[in-house]
Amino acid sequence: QVQLVESGGGLVQAGGSLRLSCAASGRTFSSYAMGWFRQAPGKEREFVAAISSNGAVIDYAGFEGGRFTISRDNAKNTVNLQMNSLKPEDTAAYYCAARKVAYPVRDPQRYDYWGQGTQVTVSS
Repeated sequence: QVQLVESGGGLVQAGGSLRLSCAASGRTFSSYAMGWFRQAPGKEREFVAAISSNGAVIDYAGFEGGRFTISRDNAKNTVNLQMNSLKPEDTAAYYCAARKVAYPVRDPQRYDYWGQGTQVTVSS
């Protein structure tokens, strides 16, 4: 069992930055692909970014336009999402997810563990 705990969310003005972190328990973190997803009120959960177990493969949804950067530190069992130039439409609950294989995917149904989420609110 893997437990994921997100942190770093908050209220920020448009154009600002936030760095989300996800701390994972267990000794198998380095073998898991990790992903970030978000869900705004009334909308479905959507893919944001994902990274392979060794960090060699990274995928972004595309809407972020180079504003977001995903990274991981397997020594610390953490995965991060640096978000710059935030926009009001980035407002959502952001979730960290782990997949019990090395390769990242975009489909949330293929992730095995989820955190509780951290709220990001961007004011205009």
